[in-house]
Amino acid sequence: MNKLFYLVLAFVLLVLSACGSSTASQPAAEDAPEETPESTEVNLYTARHYDVDDELYKKFEEETGVKVNVIKGEADELLERIKREGDGTKADLFLTADAGRLFRAKEEGLLQAVSSDVLDKQIPENFRDTDQMWYGLTKRARVIVYNKETVKPEELSTYEALTEDQWKGRVLIRGSENVYNQSLLASFIEINGEQQAKEWAAGLVNNFARDPEGGDRDQAKAIMAGVGDVAIMNTYYFGQLLNSEDPAEVEVAKGLGVFFPNQETTGTHVNVSGAGVVKTSKNKENAIKLLEFLSAPEAQGTFAEANYEYPVNEEVEPTELLKSWGDFKEQDIPLSVLGENNAKSILIFNEVGWK
Repeated sequence: MNKLFYLVLAFVLLVLSACGSSTASQPAAEDAPEETPESTEVNLYTARHYDVDDELYKKFEEETGVKVNVIKGEADELLERIKREGDGTKADLFLTADAGRLFRAKEEGLLQAVSSDVLDKQIPENFRDTDQMWYGLTKRARVIVYNKETVKPEELSTYEALTEDQWKGRVLIRGSENVYNQSLLASFIEINGEQQAKEWAAGLVNNFARDPEGGDRDQAKAIMAGVGDVAIMNTYYFGQLLNSEDPAEVEVAKGLGVFFPNQETTGTHVNVSGAGVVKTSKNKENAIKLLEFLSAPEAQGTFAEANYEYPVNEEVEPTELLKSWGDFKEQDIPLSVLGENNAKSILIFNEVGWK
């Protein structure tokens, strides 16, 4: 009987040992790999300061459940901040006006290439970076506005014609430090070469009504104050004047006409607001989702209606206000050249004394 007892005991111990070994071979609960939760945010560093943008971010949040954390500032300040923060930056998407600034962000190694069939479909090739590092989202034309009392539209033709003697002391434009003017000149360098671009800049300086000062809307106001007769400005600023809450600004706009130069030659200069995914983005997929949302027809129509910008998405027509200014031929150049020629533009401005 004792012998039977010990045999049973040995069998029980053997079974318990096997069970213990099987349990030990399983990873402890705390050692099991954790599932990575799906990201529910995107951090946007933007140099645009428009109410319509905030409304679109809110709509994106409602449709996707992805929270848009917005940091606003001037473009150069935001770029410096991203560089300073390094790999620890929270920035996922950088949004700014002007292809020249987007090119600068790319050249400084702050952006990464993204692949999206949706973006390729919604944004024409010439409005996106050749390496897929940034995408244009809204478009504006840099036009000539004129005093309807002192200038007949048939007197206008090209940007180059503004250097002729008849316009001496009559031309208004902002300073050479402004990236819009740098990109305008960069487009002339691409189309006509450096020498002709330099001759244009020098000729325009000779015809300035005053030393450059203020922004685009200030040039329009100076026309109606009798300082000059024509100015070069972006179309969406003219739309803002027309729809201003300040009656004085509305009156300024009503006294001005819009002319699209170079329609028989190289076309009117256009530029974009656009965005690129930051190289160290922690929420890359959400950043791409936001880009796709902002370039989709509904958002493109909202940009046009509320901020007087031309859609980049060819499925969307301009608003009635934009159409009222007329159809126009655009410069046929990839916008990346605006950044590539930026340094040359600045050098030319310095050489010709454009302040």
